[in-house]
Amino acid sequence: MEVDSRDFLNTPPVKTVRFGGTVVETLAKHKRGDSSDYELLRHQLADPDIKDAQIINWLQDFQGCVNQLTRDHEQLIYTILRLPWVGRSEAVVGEYMVFLSNLVSAQTVYLCACLKMVVSHFTPKRVTICEGGVDISDSDDEDENLPRNFNQCHQALQLITRYVPSTSRFLMPILTENFPFVQKSSTTLECYVHNLLRVTTYMPSIRRDVLEVIIGKMLKLDVSAARSDIEETEENAELSQRAAERTEEGLFDMDEDLSADVPTRAAGMAHPVAERLDTLMAVVMAYIKDFCHVEGSLHLERTKDLYRDLLSVFDKLILPTHACAHVQYTLFYLCSFRVALAEAFLDHLWKILQSPSQPAVLRQAAAGYLGSFLARAKFIPVLTVRACLDLLLPWIHCYIDSQDSSGRTACCDISLHGPFYTACQAVFYTLIFRHRAMLEGNMKKGLEYLQSLNLERVVMCQLNPLKVCLPSVTNMFAAITRTYQVVFCYTIIERNNRHKLPVVRSTAGGDGVTTNTNPLDSFFPFDPYLLKRSVQLIEPLYQVWEELADTELLPTKAGQQGSREDEDDFLCGETPQTEGIVGMTPSSYNSSLHSPGCLGSPALTFQRP
Repeated sequence: MEVDSRDFLNTPPVKTVRFGGTVVETLAKHKRGDSSDYELLRHQLADPDIKDAQIINWLQDFQGCVNQLTRDHEQLIYTILRLPWVGRSEAVVGEYMVFLSNLVSAQTVYLCACLKMVVSHFTPKRVTICEGGVDISDSDDEDENLPRNFNQCHQALQLITRYVPSTSRFLMPILTENFPFVQKSSTTLECYVHNLLRVTTYMPSIRRDVLEVIIGKMLKLDVSAARSDIEETEENAELSQRAAERTEEGLFDMDEDLSADVPTRAAGMAHPVAERLDTLMAVVMAYIKDFCHVEGSLHLERTKDLYRDLLSVFDKLILPTHACAHVQYTLFYLCSFRVALAEAFLDHLWKILQSPSQPAVLRQAAAGYLGSFLARAKFIPVLTVRACLDLLLPWIHCYIDSQDSSGRTACCDISLHGPFYTACQAVFYTLIFRHRAMLEGNMKKGLEYLQSLNLERVVMCQLNPLKVCLPSVTNMFAAITRTYQVVFCYTIIERNNRHKLPVVRSTAGGDGVTTNTNPLDSFFPFDPYLLKRSVQLIEPLYQVWEELADTELLPTKAGQQGSREDEDDFLCGETPQTEGIVGMTPSSYNSSLHSPGCLGSPALTFQRP
């Protein structure tokens, strides 16, 4: 027999020693009132240094008595469920899977406990380094095996589902309850959202609920990061970086050739909340792309199913949330896959806008989404834009007719006519962005179409929409329509300026008052996208603001416009602020298994490598 040549003195023995009898014997003694071996068993299972061989030995012993592990032994079961099985050897993982399967089959009372245990592994463990009794570090564990660990968790969930078909009904509350606090690190949030989305690939019945939970958390991040705050933070960070580069310039010229070979990381957001939101937007949009494509081709049925789920979440959460800046781009991105999806979304918004049974605030929000989507979505063809205008303008004219025929003098009352005003603003905003596309090719026919909309009647009516809409929108609309002699607005604008809008008391207190230039509380949902990583998926689909030629503006306006030539949005901060990815292929998950910072979108089955 060959003697082991290991260093006997310096190598600890392999821990395979067990104290006490078998599990069956221990349970029998515990039932008779002798708990000494029972407590010893729990103590051995709770050993933080427990070895693979010990875990396997114990689990195999438990297999023969699962039927005896009733609610009376829940503390023992909880100890077993706390065993560190994830990331262990294949033998340990396999044995643990068998135990879980047998346990939930024989004792369904432990189903939720098993589910909670698996879900607890959806985020990387926290690593705390204690020095001198003080915790000096508390960061995400940069375990390179995280993707493998997550695979094991999903394999366990699928096994449980196989033995307990009703698992999804109990899993959803657990997924919601265990969602990390939104102020946790980007890595923690990314891993959890990634794993939630992955669950939907084998439990499609909870996909809508999962999306609702994720979108709800993302909205909290979105509304807590005002657009102006993000822009200011990023601008300050860029200025600081440039200053640092200028300071170092010339000091390290000798290392120039070497530094040129060092790859630069994708720039993150300096704003901490925006950084977390950017990470989650990238994960969700990668999931959308992967889910809707099979072997590189768009799968229509899967895409329709996801569209219905996202639209339901949009109606419930996104539409009622005022001034969110980015989360709605999930639907924007999905609609870019096929014109029919974009048209279905527009039709949905239109039905909300023109429905008297809907609350006025939702009708106004729908109008804002309608106008902003038509203006900004580059993938919407001109024919679709015209079709939407052909719905909006007749409705606006009918509304004017109803006011004229009422026999009463119509007044500029937003509380009464809010949907009408937002519909008018949607039309003006759409024409500002899309008038060139509508006129190019055949200027004569394009102008005939614009004149057929009878915009002059809209701006001249007693309801006076130019007085209520954002000044930047009315001024730009006036400049464009004057250029093409479609309608002349400046007389009305000047008259409105002489009769200022009602003033409102300053929220800062005191006696100061300010003119309310945004009485509709307008916001344009698809204003420029500010998140640096995920913007790479949006950028090719997005219609940026193109400066008007001097000939399209009055001389006084042309000078003002020139000072903002670098702005993407002509609104220049008039919309309200909320107070206080790289493009991926359908197989992006497979190429993103190297670190927790690039997990990609969820794999469709846990077996995928």
